[in-house]
Amino acid sequence: MAIRAIFFDFGGVIMRTEYQSPRQKLAERFNMDYDEIDKAVFGSDSARRASLGEITEEKHWAEIAKRFKQPASEMQAFRDMFFGGDVIDRSLVETIRSLRGNFHTGLISNAWSGLRDFITKENVIDVFETVVISAEVGVVKPSAGIYELALKQANVKADEAVFVDDMPVNIEACEKVGMKGVLFNDPQESLKRLNQLLKI
Repeated sequence: MAIRAIFFDFGGVIMRTEYQSPRQKLAERFNMDYDEIDKAVFGSDSARRASLGEITEEKHWAEIAKRFKQPASEMQAFRDMFFGGDVIDRSLVETIRSLRGNFHTGLISNAWSGLRDFITKENVIDVFETVVISAEVGVVKPSAGIYELALKQANVKADEAVFVDDMPVNIEACEKVGMKGVLFNDPQESLKRLNQLLKI
């Protein structure tokens, strides 16, 4: 079956932590290591609930403020430093833009309620014909439902779709529903594997 749709993850694929030093410095400020502060922000119960849309992103950050005993007025600086090493891969964005028209391009992301506004502000959203954000639909990867919803929105069958993600568990899950998966690690190698599947 020919590929008609390509879906991409956002965090870890389109936007990646290229510089660890800002987050490392923030961790040291709170006598933590890098993994501990990463888990505190992304692995907490409030992070899970925000990913499911049960609470807003702002509510999640309010919980983080309590966890770190920080006044609300300090949290923007905390957030800026936490994400200070994250970079949008503009070359990849342009590659996705070049695919649109020949293929349906879509986003499938486990993310909080602020992602849509963020990718709109960063001029990324327009490269996608459909955008599925976990906080908006109430289901997260690797649950089959999020892939099925993306396929339905794109009006394609599972065997007509490819998903690019940096987490092996999410690739395994998309393949279980019948999609093809490309595990994203090195950008050039990952795009090479994608092009082999697309036969371009």
